[in-house]
Amino acid sequence: MARHRGSVDRFIADLAASGCHHFTTADLLSALGGSLAGAHASLRRLRARGEIATPVRSFHLIVPPEYRGLGCLPAEQFVPLLLEHLGEYGYASLLSAAELHGAAHHRPQAFQVMTMRNRRGIECGLVRVEFIARHDLASTPTILRNTPRGSLRIASAEATALELVGYADRCGGLDAVVEVLAELVESIDPMRLAVAAEAAPLAWAQRLGHLLEVAGQHAAAAPLAALIARRDPPYALLARSSPTAGHPHLPRWRLVANATVEAPE
Repeated sequence: MARHRGSVDRFIADLAASGCHHFTTADLLSALGGSLAGAHASLRRLRARGEIATPVRSFHLIVPPEYRGLGCLPAEQFVPLLLEHLGEYGYASLLSAAELHGAAHHRPQAFQVMTMRNRRGIECGLVRVEFIARHDLASTPTILRNTPRGSLRIASAEATALELVGYADRCGGLDAVVEVLAELVESIDPMRLAVAAEAAPLAWAQRLGHLLEVAGQHAAAAPLAALIARRDPPYALLARSSPTAGHPHLPRWRLVANATVEAPE
């Protein structure tokens, strides 16, 4: 970043005018010079005025007037910038991805991001971001969606459906997942769903196929049934944390139905 001889206010204004909405403490020092203590004092003043937000140490967001009440940029606008700063690959997932695909029945309390490793969640003004670890996420089908601050990577609708059942405990439980699937299915291509299932744990496909049928989405479930028949996996549990004894077995899905899931209204 070029040396900037003006004030910190001019530094912020020039960045925003150039279309850049984030900077680091090192960028500020490089542009304006001075001491680290002086830079921190300037940053505190900017935060007090609501002009910047600092979601993680040394990484700052320029907050335009329309988002001052939020105290931060919306998560979908700054998460790609943050992941780039952290050197982390990730994408919007679970309920956040479902909402972005049009299934907004269960709005998440935090913006959910899938990353390679565990990472502590963050709070930025009124915005919360939750990170979920998945070691094999590089094979997950994703799409890019433009935002006013760049491109956000999102799990595809098909990958989102699979991850919803794989991480049901992060999504309000199986009943909530079925309600989301009933909306999300409008964005799902059944054949792409079968392809995405090949790259995910097979137990996810077993659970998802059953839950799609519970939701009355038999056409979407059919390619998953063909996959299960071909792969002939061992029986999986519908609910991982529930008792297993005395529950019916579902041969079509090679699934132990150890939980009762209600069809969405």
